[in-house]
Amino acid sequence: MNKLATIDYIVFFVYFIIVSGYGIWIYRRKTGHDGTIEGDSKDYFLAEGSLTWWAIGSSLIASNISAEQFVGMSGSGFKMGLAIATYEWMAAITLIVVAVFFIPVYLKNRIFTMPQFLSQRYNGTVAMIMAIFWLALYIVVNLTSILYLGAIAISSIAGLNLEFCLYALAAFAILITLGGMKVIGFTDVIQVFFLILGGLATTYLALNLVAEKFGQTGVISGFNLMTEQAGDHFQMIFKQDNPNYIDLPGLTVLLGGMWIVNLNYWGCNQYITQRALGADLPTARAGILFAAFLKLLMPVIVVLPGIAAFVLYKADVFGAAEFGSGADLNPDRAYPVLLNILPTGLKGLSFAALTAAVVASLAGKANSIATIFTLDVYKKVINPNASEKTLVNVGKIAVVVAMIMGVLIAPHLGIDKKGGFQYIQEYTGFVSPGIFAMFILGFFWKKTTSTAALFATIGGFLLSVWFKFLPLYADLSFLAPFGFAVKNAEGVYEIPFLDRMGFVFAISVAVMVAISLYQTSRGVKTNGLEVDRSMFKTTRGFAIGAMIIMVMLTTLYTVYW
Repeated sequence: MNKLATIDYIVFFVYFIIVSGYGIWIYRRKTGHDGTIEGDSKDYFLAEGSLTWWAIGSSLIASNISAEQFVGMSGSGFKMGLAIATYEWMAAITLIVVAVFFIPVYLKNRIFTMPQFLSQRYNGTVAMIMAIFWLALYIVVNLTSILYLGAIAISSIAGLNLEFCLYALAAFAILITLGGMKVIGFTDVIQVFFLILGGLATTYLALNLVAEKFGQTGVISGFNLMTEQAGDHFQMIFKQDNPNYIDLPGLTVLLGGMWIVNLNYWGCNQYITQRALGADLPTARAGILFAAFLKLLMPVIVVLPGIAAFVLYKADVFGAAEFGSGADLNPDRAYPVLLNILPTGLKGLSFAALTAAVVASLAGKANSIATIFTLDVYKKVINPNASEKTLVNVGKIAVVVAMIMGVLIAPHLGIDKKGGFQYIQEYTGFVSPGIFAMFILGFFWKKTTSTAALFATIGGFLLSVWFKFLPLYADLSFLAPFGFAVKNAEGVYEIPFLDRMGFVFAISVAVMVAISLYQTSRGVKTNGLEVDRSMFKTTRGFAIGAMIIMVMLTTLYTVYW
């Protein structure tokens, strides 16, 4: 039944009061709210020196996990199974790499925004192009998809008007975001608590339902039954004859394009790195390591329910009324369908978890949009002499404007028709390889020139578009024996998405190196960053934590290969 009972609304209202009340308390007490600190732009945008390791780790996860995971990744779990968890589990390794190699470079060079890094390392032209580009990407792709997928899920669970859900989510997120990064960071701790508690409750009930359907009880029995009834859904590495190979092409998830997806997202993304840029190195690393541990847990919350829904669909517990049928089968309905069968009270808790995930991601994204616009566009181009108080006020206005734009644009992009998770991956994937090439060479090769960076920015995007549409003009079957091409639904050989990213990255790096060597041989000077080996040393505690994560991941991939 697609509506919430009174007790569900009470549970949700308690969540809303706790998050809002704690946010107001943080804003008034932790910041001092004496007018001085409130007017400090770095404090507002970065919460400089204020976030603890557990707040940083929680905020990273809260900002990352949203409707595209709860709805989109559960839908992918329904469709292809545990293999989609590679986005979460490989992210855990990536976070360790970012903590060891990326964050020290940012902190050592006092870098607070990604365009600032590009300006400091290359030049203002590269930085401004990317600032405008990131603003467009964050608003048109990320903000809109989070808003719309979240609104669809909440509307289907609570039986509320879709448009009302859009505006309510935007308003709640604005309330959190206007308090600045301190409020976002500390309220994200509560958001993650509700996210995990509600998510685990949904998984528990879903596994229990599977067990009961087959005459057994308990989540262990439910899990074992899932592995029996849907054995093909518990493979991490697909073979080329798997119908989902085009989405997750074999070993590419371990050795190829998946690294580009994750390293670009976690290491070169204002939305994510901003959480750690206001802390000292030990605190930032501890927070990122905490986030890596939480990442290991995420597939239990967002993938297993999708597989459970698939097993129940096969067993006729659910049917066309819930998921559609044939060409109209919609796997993204998995999580909302499961939430609608939860008992009263728990449904409210899971509803709060989903809302927490969406609102936290919206708040983090809006804050990053405001940070880039204020510090990298407004301050540099529009009003270079702006006071700290003016910058904060401009940031607040940017938050509201971005959210309004997201609400107005979201219904017209066809996000629900593409599949939520695939929508975000497809469009960000056009730019990720070039951006990552520009960052990684900018970090660790002093000869990289600004012209080479411009090629990566523009040329990387054009290469991605070229590879995307190449199958329309060329027969790529010769790549099939190597695993780099597979027939799509139309019978045309296509390069899998993750492999395309790998090719574009490799070409971008090669051309950047050639351009840089040519220019430096002719006397072109570059702006190298301050980097030394001692920056990359870690504490014993961090090293032990990282090793535990590596062992756990090795075990998971060995068991579910």
